[in-house]
Amino acid sequence: QVQLVESGGGLVQAGGSLRLSCAASGNIFSINAMNWYRQAPGKQRELVAANPSGGSANYADSVKGRFTISRDSAKNTVYLQMNSLKPDDTSVYYCNALIVRTIGGPVFSYWGQGTQVTVSS
Repeated sequence: QVQLVESGGGLVQAGGSLRLSCAASGNIFSINAMNWYRQAPGKQRELVAANPSGGSANYADSVKGRFTISRDSAKNTVYLQMNSLKPDDTSVYYCNALIVRTIGGPVFSYWGQGTQVTVSS
């Protein structure tokens, strides 16, 4: 099995910063991408930042220039550095990973448990 464990959420004032981490462990042959999504109450889950293996990171327009996604491949860990936070960034943030578990096997999508980020005005 595969597990994604997130950390780093919390309460911060507008203009502040937070860094989220997500570590993947378990039966992993390769990771095709590690991404961050968020979901606010009453809204659909949306892609915040994507980090495809061998490709360039891409971001939602609402976070461009403020958030940075990065990955430590040796640790199977993805980070989301969030700067200049706004109250509209308040959401539960979810880590997502596209993982191949065996050579030549299919790609599976895994999700973390979510971490709450609250930005006060």
